[in-house]
Amino acid sequence: MNQQKLRESVLRDYGASTLETEELLAYNQNVFGSNCLKLPVKFPLFSEMHISTWEGYAAEAKIVGTFEVLKQRLVQLQFPILEGISQTEAYRCATRKGISVNGMSEATGLILKQPEKLQLMLYQSLAGTIPVLLTNHRDDFVSLIQALTMRNEPLPLPASMGACAIAGFNNWDRIYSYRQQWEQNAANCSEASWAEEFQRIIPQKVLYQDRFIILSDGPYSDIPAKDIGLEEAEWRRLSLTIRLEHECTHYFTHRLFNSMRNNVLDELIADYRGIVAAIGHYRADWFLRFMGLESFPNYREGGRLQNYRGQPPLSDVSFKIIQALVKTAAENLERFDTEYANELRSHNNQPLMLMALTHFTLEELASQEVNFLLLKSIKLLSESH
Repeated sequence: MNQQKLRESVLRDYGASTLETEELLAYNQNVFGSNCLKLPVKFPLFSEMHISTWEGYAAEAKIVGTFEVLKQRLVQLQFPILEGISQTEAYRCATRKGISVNGMSEATGLILKQPEKLQLMLYQSLAGTIPVLLTNHRDDFVSLIQALTMRNEPLPLPASMGACAIAGFNNWDRIYSYRQQWEQNAANCSEASWAEEFQRIIPQKVLYQDRFIILSDGPYSDIPAKDIGLEEAEWRRLSLTIRLEHECTHYFTHRLFNSMRNNVLDELIADYRGIVAAIGHYRADWFLRFMGLESFPNYREGGRLQNYRGQPPLSDVSFKIIQALVKTAAENLERFDTEYANELRSHNNQPLMLMALTHFTLEELASQEVNFLLLKSIKLLSESH
């Protein structure tokens, strides 16, 4: 049975009508493009160009503090969180044109409640080194997300959101540094010649776009320690590992397949990696609780699953079917993880398992053929390495 027919068959088994089948086939479409990946791939991947700049930030941060360094480098941190600020001429000039904020009355700076506790670390993930900003204050986490991803607007964040992987961040500090080096070698340093050079570098995004992660250290998915059956300190420790490896898995798929989405499949893969990294094996009951499905078929409002309903949002009936697919896929994944634990835990097979998971759709992972499909994929990937 080919992939399309298998997916349609699974959806019919879960009660999807023709209309819902069409909707779910579109939502669950696999966009990773694994077949286009050039193998073999050596892990960890090489570090991206922006890492050298962030290494400089980290060195300075050890002397004067992370927030003191970053608020001088990342222009968004020089503005407060204020409704409508992104529409002001000053904000647009600073964030879109790189104009200095000196003299701008709007640039009063981002206010953090515990700025001295903001940490910057350079984490070695399977996808290469990535900068990580860690705060243990929820309000500061929200402010950083609003500043760096929401144009300093006071937009709401779900309580279940405790991390954010940021890609394609235009770092004007790197552009300023590039200009300084360019001026040292340019025969003509006029504004007109720089404008011409600037147009030339715009397509070369590696020269000025960064990727990094912002983390909070609260309980993962806003799940209390007592609901997991752990002590508070232990759950916060595990939560940080799950959260960090979860976001690094998004970075992994972005680097390998140029895809990082708010989609159930992405979350299934990322939480798989996070849970295994934290406790050494996969637990479907943890994942289902994170998603709000611990009492399936009842869904708990506020669970993370509703954050990935899509745009436009899945219909109510399709969302119920997604819940059932997620439950079965997670339980299938736990059985597979348990049965093949020794093979999966080897250093070389860690990235191979993640790569294998990207080959499939949610319907396939919820199907009875999942073991065969995963084993076949891991075998092919292993042989290519």
